[in-house]
Amino acid sequence: MRIEDYALIGDMQSAALVGRDGSIDWLCLPRFDSPACFASLLGSERNGHWWLGPTGRQAATRRRYRGESLILESEWETPTGTVRVIDFMPPRDVNPDVVRIVEGVSGTVEMSTTLRIRFDYGRIVPWVRRTDGHLQAVGGPDSVWLHSPVPLKGGDYAHRATFHVKEGERLPFVFTWHPSHEPMPRQIACEDQLRETEEMWSEWVDQCTYKGPWREAVVRSLITLKALTYAPTGGIVAAPTTSIPEDIGGVRNWDYRFCWLRDATMTLDALIGAGYLQEAADWRAWLLRAIAGRPQDLQIMYGVAGERRLPELKLDWLAGYEDSRPVRIGNEAVNQLQLDVYGEVLNCLYVSRTSGLSPDDRAWAIQRELLDYVEAHWDEPDEGLWEVRGPRRHFTHSKVMCWVAMDRAIRQVENFGRSGPVERWKALRDRIHAEICDKGFDTERNTFTQSYGSVELDAALLLIPLVGFLPVDDPRVTGTVRAIELELMSDGFVLRYPVAEDNDVDGLPGAEGAFLACSFWLVEVMAKQGRHDEACTLFDRLLTLRNDVGLLAEEYDPRYERLVGNFPQAFSHVPLVHAARALS
Repeated sequence: MRIEDYALIGDMQSAALVGRDGSIDWLCLPRFDSPACFASLLGSERNGHWWLGPTGRQAATRRRYRGESLILESEWETPTGTVRVIDFMPPRDVNPDVVRIVEGVSGTVEMSTTLRIRFDYGRIVPWVRRTDGHLQAVGGPDSVWLHSPVPLKGGDYAHRATFHVKEGERLPFVFTWHPSHEPMPRQIACEDQLRETEEMWSEWVDQCTYKGPWREAVVRSLITLKALTYAPTGGIVAAPTTSIPEDIGGVRNWDYRFCWLRDATMTLDALIGAGYLQEAADWRAWLLRAIAGRPQDLQIMYGVAGERRLPELKLDWLAGYEDSRPVRIGNEAVNQLQLDVYGEVLNCLYVSRTSGLSPDDRAWAIQRELLDYVEAHWDEPDEGLWEVRGPRRHFTHSKVMCWVAMDRAIRQVENFGRSGPVERWKALRDRIHAEICDKGFDTERNTFTQSYGSVELDAALLLIPLVGFLPVDDPRVTGTVRAIELELMSDGFVLRYPVAEDNDVDGLPGAEGAFLACSFWLVEVMAKQGRHDEACTLFDRLLTLRNDVGLLAEEYDPRYERLVGNFPQAFSHVPLVHAARALS
């Protein structure tokens, strides 16, 4: 299936992707970054999946989330009747559960299910036994139980069942993970958990302060962002998947199941703007734990609990999504220098304070240390926002975000009475600003460039007016926006930067689609420029790229007219929220 054929369910500690045909093809337990027990998304059904639907395996007639929640309802209309499957993961008590309830809507429908459990990303075939009528699968440290009134029979290293559901009947299936050395976990009451899950999401959405014309899209994006939050620590993952390709059949396949400081700060900015301060407080606490230590040891990403070692490995037993190899776990970019992260962090902490988050002396002390590092290293080349795997450069966007770091520190002093060498910071802020305008600007073309001395453009330059580096009506900003619209647009969407064989910026072969975040940035800039009608037209077009349940991947590839990249992607839903607020 295509990426857009999947929907997300989750419990704010992990998540699953459910296909339009009723198959769960991706599930990592007990955490977002744990080894998958269903990995057919990146291989074949032999790598683990759980299909549940009418016999004959067809796509659902329709599906939706129940109200403003993460409870998925898929319906099939068959010649003999209509059936609904309700999929959700209740907020976790002790062990993670995946609940699937088959509900007869009308008539009588023959249903089938196939459960093929494969631990360790589809590599380990577990030992399965039946205990008191329930299935238990064990493999190394992992154990799962399936509880259901429907008996499943084993064969060919899978378990299957065929059964009938009549109008008014509800048949539950509960899939529960636990460490294999522990006793069987207690069974949950499915209907109670369904009601409590719906109430939890309803109460959370009620806090949303956005009342604009795009509320449905904004709320669905906010729910998705909340689902990507790791509740025990406050960390926020960029996406719940790994190695969904940016270029179908290519090598641009990365693991996004970690907490990027940049993505997390942008996510929090969107949540704060919608009235969610508790998430900001939780993330600030996570941040202070994760980056504790020397400022020079700051990483661009961490594990969901603040882990620092995220070694990148290739899983050669997985064929990859549509033969896109390699499949990677871990992320080598963890060791990169990306100077823009410092500006993102300090900006987010400043926005949190302006939004009413209480002051924290320890947070300010760490910000002071980060500022010391920026003062000493802002003029060095780095890998930049896009985590290029080519040579380091003096990326213009990175320098702009160093300016942001100093600017927000100055505002902390001036607006909140924090202590610091503000005159020294002001001098450095002015120096960085002057250098960017001198070395990062092409006077002949009237545009900022991707890096000092280059002629290439970069969509990240659209952030210059959004972070306050220059006014949106400054001629240099106007020229940059015009140049991006002329040179970086593909089928009406914005590319990150030119990708060509003679351009060694990212150090990778192959092409890629249009990064959706970049087009949303353009919407926001257009809105601030007073180009409201153009901005609305582009925004509405971007909204049509969402799948039928409102989710976006990282990119859209105009060549194939499909979503590509990890899914769903926080870095796409965050600027959607910002753009809607700008237009409203």
